[in-house]
Amino acid sequence: MLRTMFAAALAATLLGLGQPAAAAYPERPIRILVPFPAGSATDQLARQVSNEMQKHLGQPMVVENRPGAQGIIAVGTLTDSPPDGYTLMISANTAIAANVSLFKKLPYDPRKDFTPVAGLGSNLLVLMVRKDFPAQNTREFIDYVKQRPGKLSAGYGSSSSQVSLAMLKSMAGLDVLAVPYKGIPDAVTDVLGGTLDFTFVDAANSIAQAKGGKLKPIAITARQESPLTPGWAPLAKDVPGFDITAWFALVGPSGLPPEVVKKLAGAAQDVLQEPQLSKRLLDTGIAAGYQDPAELTRFIDSEIDKWAALVKQAGIEPQ
Repeated sequence: MLRTMFAAALAATLLGLGQPAAAAYPERPIRILVPFPAGSATDQLARQVSNEMQKHLGQPMVVENRPGAQGIIAVGTLTDSPPDGYTLMISANTAIAANVSLFKKLPYDPRKDFTPVAGLGSNLLVLMVRKDFPAQNTREFIDYVKQRPGKLSAGYGSSSSQVSLAMLKSMAGLDVLAVPYKGIPDAVTDVLGGTLDFTFVDAANSIAQAKGGKLKPIAITARQESPLTPGWAPLAKDVPGFDITAWFALVGPSGLPPEVVKKLAGAAQDVLQEPQLSKRLLDTGIAAGYQDPAELTRFIDSEIDKWAALVKQAGIEPQ
């Protein structure tokens, strides 16, 4: 009987040795894909959050920017990676929800090809112009643009900025050339250089540009004034019904093991509750806000429908 018990125990031990324990994750550095350029709001959030999460996980989290095609390039890298928790993506709503309605043939399905891990926060966008632009508020801006039909240009570098621009054109009756960019920082550069007349900038970048005196804010895309941008008026004041906000989430490829999801989500929740990180994010125009995997799954599902309605309302034809 003792021999039998010993043999059973030995077999169980050997079997355990052949299967890595879930508690061992992570055992090596984790790659964090970001679908936008360095300096974008998504990039800023990803670097700050991952820098804190790696302290909880005990392994480096390395941010890798893969901009282009509204996030499709980064998503391709993510979905081609094994679902082992070592390749993840931090993205805004563009790749996770809006692209479904912006492209006729999207090479992935956000409802099936991602494992939602954690919601991370939100921000808004700001209509910004050069400091010498002859308008100080929304009414003056609309009047100025209407007097120059087809002569002004604007850039966009995300789904939020694309829809914001299209909605402004539609709701305010503006005739403006829309120019796509890989990311909002690229559009900002061309506004500063005079190639573009205006753009919609995420709060994170708009605050820095306004403080530097290089660009000036006209109005924000949120329905009401926001603590992210105190004193800046909403577009909805002169364009009733205008309301667009963006958000950020951590996702993995489909099939991510539940124990890995749990560990990553727990680390994200812990760091987003840290007052110092929340303050740093708020200073860059991002409101920290945690969602657990179940909440994020439901949220993504509802946001896909929401952005479909926004794209339709903005009159955008899928590419």
